Amino acid sequence: MEDLGVVDSINNAGSWLVRNQALLLSYAVNIVAAIAIIIVGMIVARIVSNAVNRLMRARQIDATVADFLSALVRYGIIAFTLIAALGRVGVQTASVIAVLGAAGLAIGLALQGSLSNLAAGVLLVTFRPFRSGEYVDLGGVAGTVLQVQIFSTTMRTVDGRIVVIPNGKIIANNIINFSREPVRRNEFIIGVTYDSDIDKVKQLLTNIIESDERIIKDREMTVRLNELGASQINFVVRVWSNSSDLQSVYWDVLERVKRDFDANGISFPHPQMDVNFKRVKEGEE
Repeated sequence: MEDLGVVDSINNAGSWLVRNQALLLSYAVNIVAAIAIIIVGMIVARIVSNAVNRLMRARQIDATVADFLSALVRYGIIAFTLIAALGRVGVQTASVIAVLGAAGLAIGLALQGSLSNLAAGVLLVTFRPFRSGEYVDLGGVAGTVLQVQIFSTTMRTVDGRIVVIPNGKIIANNIINFSREPVRRNEFIIGVTYDSDIDKVKQLLTNIIESDERIIKDREMTVRLNELGASQINFVVRVWSNSSDLQSVYWDVLERVKRDFDANGISFPHPQMDVNFKRVKEGEE
């Protein structure tokens, strides 16, 4: 009897296979196609990821950013490949995409600050408003850039402090780059007393700037009376020099102005107070 039961089971299985062979063939084809999609997707993801990495490195983009973005591209392609493979075998991909979207939204909200710094870091490294070694002012913090990373930028101030600034704050504020241009302009405001000879002052200032070889002579040089103040007259002097000479030119010109003006009798105004004494007669208060 047991033998008859086994035979019946085999016969039933054979009959089921005959009746559903088209369905089984369809499932087999879909599974093979899904496996093929996964294999091709993995190959394409690797090729595209490597191509993106090489392209960004060729454009001098930071290696950390290049590796991160290329990995992001690779995993994105793999994710779409897996969704396509699941759809091929009959899985409802709409629900899978909805779950992934909800998970991504939750993760994004939890890491909002970090993702903001990450996006800002990618923008900074891509567009290069400043580079390592340049002297910049980032939202009121001035110093030399040491390193631009994905989440933060490290600077060294002139007094030797190391400052780490989140990239999100850098993007949200003004970026002033003092090193990018090869030449820059110095501006001096020189105040003298009202009894000074205007022409003599202008001539002395002109001689000072023309005698300094670091000042670029083919750029505009300005020496003009700029303001009639309450207790002094102010002259403005504008000259151009190489960015590397800017600070030393400023100090040296000021020293020359003081020496030459003293030697030629030109006085600088200084705070003063007039005190008047009134004689009071005896008996008066």
